[in-house]
Amino acid sequence: MIRTILLLTITTFLLNACTPPQNYVRNEGLIFGTSYHIIYSHDTDLKAEIKSKLNEFNTSLSTYDPQSIISKINQNIDVETDTYFNTVFRKAEEVTIATNGAFDITVAQLVNLWGFGFSKKDSVTTDLVDSLLAYVGMEKVKLENNSVKKQFPQTMLDASAIAKGYGVDVIADLLETHGITHYMVEIGGEMRVKGLNEKHTKWRVGIDKPVDDPEVQNRELEDIIEISDASIATSGNYRNYYYKDGKKYAHTINPHTGYPVSHQLLGVSVIAPNCMTADAYATAFMVLGLEESMKIVNQHPELEAYFICTSTDDKYTISYTKGFEKLIVKN
Repeated sequence: MIRTILLLTITTFLLNACTPPQNYVRNEGLIFGTSYHIIYSHDTDLKAEIKSKLNEFNTSLSTYDPQSIISKINQNIDVETDTYFNTVFRKAEEVTIATNGAFDITVAQLVNLWGFGFSKKDSVTTDLVDSLLAYVGMEKVKLENNSVKKQFPQTMLDASAIAKGYGVDVIADLLETHGITHYMVEIGGEMRVKGLNEKHTKWRVGIDKPVDDPEVQNRELEDIIEISDASIATSGNYRNYYYKDGKKYAHTINPHTGYPVSHQLLGVSVIAPNCMTADAYATAFMVLGLEESMKIVNQHPELEAYFICTSTDDKYTISYTKGFEKLIVKN
């Protein structure tokens, strides 16, 4: 569930234009420990307003800000939650139920135990994992009257696997309040698009090949899709992992076991009506694996998904829903 490194990076590709319109504005910067890129058709540059909104959002859900709402909750400081936090919490509850607990924002203690990039893995013991699992589970926290109530004070929240996607939605909604109907909002690879790009065609999005390339120096595309009025989020395992006893363990923490997952699913991209939903399900699917994830997708017609799995002889296989297949650009 840790999302510190984007493992199946999504890259936007705008078609070349001989004489591109002049009313598409580009903004970019850093937020949430990653970068953002925004393109929209408008007569005014909204950079300052966008940055202000991102900073406002950050003070609600960033675990890197000790004064944020989620950080104060983790420190057991009484704090009134805001609309940002409440929206993420309710969506987290929904996806947790839909995935039988594969998605769970109460895994913060386990995330901290393993450390960034598994920096603390050598100190992890079965007893430590078992002791922390007692505090994991969405049923152990309640949101009532803009206040979080915990069953155990040791329970901590980590919304990193859903907040980035919601941040995309927040900015997309901001653009729409300005009457903007053609845009692309991307934060750390999570993306929402609407309308058309500068060539007046649908937005093109590339999905990377699953190359063991932690520094992302040799990017190759597996497929390209064309989308509009949709969101896409990605999670994967092939650029952040470790080996133990000859077995490969992924960066995603299984909230049921407390350990990194180890199965054939390398990466997944999920398309949904909003990016918050896509982000949460992409993380959950990395916990569940291909078969269980496909069952869930088939039960939710608003979702489409694209899976990359390991095969024999260091090869891999691709599986996707029928709806996703229709979006792939044929070469």
